[in-house]
Amino acid sequence: MEITADQVKKLREASGAGVLDSREALKKSGGDFGKALAHLREKGLAKASKKADRHASDGVVGSYIHHNGRVAVLVEVNTETDFVARTPDFGALAQNLAMHIAMADPRYLKPEDVPAEVLEAERAIYRKEAEATGKPAQVIEKIVEGKLDKFYDDVCLLRQPYIKDDKVRIGDLISQAVAKLGENIVVRRFVRYEICDE
Repeated sequence: MEITADQVKKLREASGAGVLDSREALKKSGGDFGKALAHLREKGLAKASKKADRHASDGVVGSYIHHNGRVAVLVEVNTETDFVARTPDFGALAQNLAMHIAMADPRYLKPEDVPAEVLEAERAIYRKEAEATGKPAQVIEKIVEGKLDKFYDDVCLLRQPYIKDDKVRIGDLISQAVAKLGENIVVRRFVRYEICDE
């Protein structure tokens, strides 16, 4: 099958992959754009996971102030070198993360950061709700675990669906940036300010 330059260009723009990787993915998928994109994303996530242990000590502080001036965010995003930290793509990632945090209001970075007492309080609420259904104990435990999983999706930044594309989680967005930029990327911390209506 003939792979055109336009197909390669379109796939590159959607995935952030290089020309050769895009052409190869299109060949492997028989020209099917969706399959080629999925293949590149999987390949990118695999590359990103290999880089996850590398030290990221350079970076930027991304910022965002909402147009009404009532919400502001600072987020520290780190990478391995100053060279990558100064690229427009890295700066845009930090900016997009700050905007996402302003809109989605995560409380924690990842599930491991949720305090044990918060987790136990949530678990108790979910168990009480599930017990009210009269279902067997093993079903109740599955319901509780499912609701805790949803809780993590709501309150942990890396688990949240990205506000600009809800099919992509923030953790995946960062992995895509790792694959594209070739260095480990870590969100170190963030703070969100909002004016109180007291």
